[in-house]
Amino acid sequence: MIGFRYASKDRTRRRVRRLAGAGLALPLAVGALVAAPAGTAAAAPGSGPTAVVSMGDSYISGEAGRWKGNSLTSTGSRSGTDRAWVSGSVYDPSKVYGTTAGGCHRSDSAEVRSAGAIADVAINLACSGATTENVFRSANGGVPYKGEAPQADQLAAVAASHDVKVIALSIGGNDLGFADIIKDCALDFVIWNSYCYDDQQYGVDQKIDGVMANVGKSVDEVRAVMRAAGYGDSAYRIVLQSYPSPIPRGAENRYTQSDWSRLNTGGCPFWNRDSDWARDSLVPQIANRLKAVAAAKGVQFLDLRDMMQGREVCAKTSRQVTSTAPASAKTSEWARWIDSSETQGLVQESMHPNHFGQLALGRCLALAVGQGPTSGVGCKNTAGADQTGMYLTPVP
Repeated sequence: MIGFRYASKDRTRRRVRRLAGAGLALPLAVGALVAAPAGTAAAAPGSGPTAVVSMGDSYISGEAGRWKGNSLTSTGSRSGTDRAWVSGSVYDPSKVYGTTAGGCHRSDSAEVRSAGAIADVAINLACSGATTENVFRSANGGVPYKGEAPQADQLAAVAASHDVKVIALSIGGNDLGFADIIKDCALDFVIWNSYCYDDQQYGVDQKIDGVMANVGKSVDEVRAVMRAAGYGDSAYRIVLQSYPSPIPRGAENRYTQSDWSRLNTGGCPFWNRDSDWARDSLVPQIANRLKAVAAAKGVQFLDLRDMMQGREVCAKTSRQVTSTAPASAKTSEWARWIDSSETQGLVQESMHPNHFGQLALGRCLALAVGQGPTSGVGCKNTAGADQTGMYLTPVP
């Protein structure tokens, strides 16, 4: 069993400091799982194979797609949760992330890959850890990331060789410092015995106006690329999406906050007060601001704030995977935990939708595309169902 259930608090502190030093990255994602075939001739807008394209950060690139739930078994296949397992103690993350393993983490189950028959080709330009400046065109302030050109510049090549129908965009979380928020809140639980919500809320409030302006610029950059490629604005749609919460409210957590079970067993080391703030204040605040950007830019908004309700790490209505409780999209958690012993995969996968969560995200995107091109919709799950139980609701 992993964790520190029987460890001293000093040892726990050392482990958490190492976890923090590793970055506890909530890298929010980008890169192509399916790139344009080499040698494909440039096509006029509306010709070539149809394409759905994802752009932005780790919540859409496919970070954590390696995992089918969370298990305390740290060897072998980790009770069937580790899709990168080969045999014995051999693991190959490229089975899931391809050539982007250890980098952009574009998984084979990423949202655009799981959405089904939206288009002939699914092209993932999103990259784990990306910020808005990694989306902008290089000619307009864009910055390369992880050895790749800015995503808008990559989009230009795709638009020339494909008939782009849908562009799904998830961006802004890294600009707001999601990684630092999670790291600081975990440290406040484990080491400082204090809450994080007040300081973190102040920081978000100081940044959010500038971040949302850059999210709006990201949409403008996508529009500029597509217009330069000869597309009219009505020839395709942009879907701007928000973020789901990977942790439940305090009252919905199956582990008590009065001992070390949230850290050692559950992988969700947060106080009830901070959990409630994240779920009921931070996530809705960001969603509402992104909704406003979508409305101002005339693009579709996909609200994911409630997408993992009841399926979060440590949620009472979900469970960890064991030898007697196999991995299942109907019963397992849909987000990657914080691996306190650092024995399973990379820390950057923490607090992201896992394989099951990404299948659900793909279903949400497919349902949203079935709506009007500028309609705002929310996506929720049906308790006890797999990704086929996702359904749309009016935006709050």
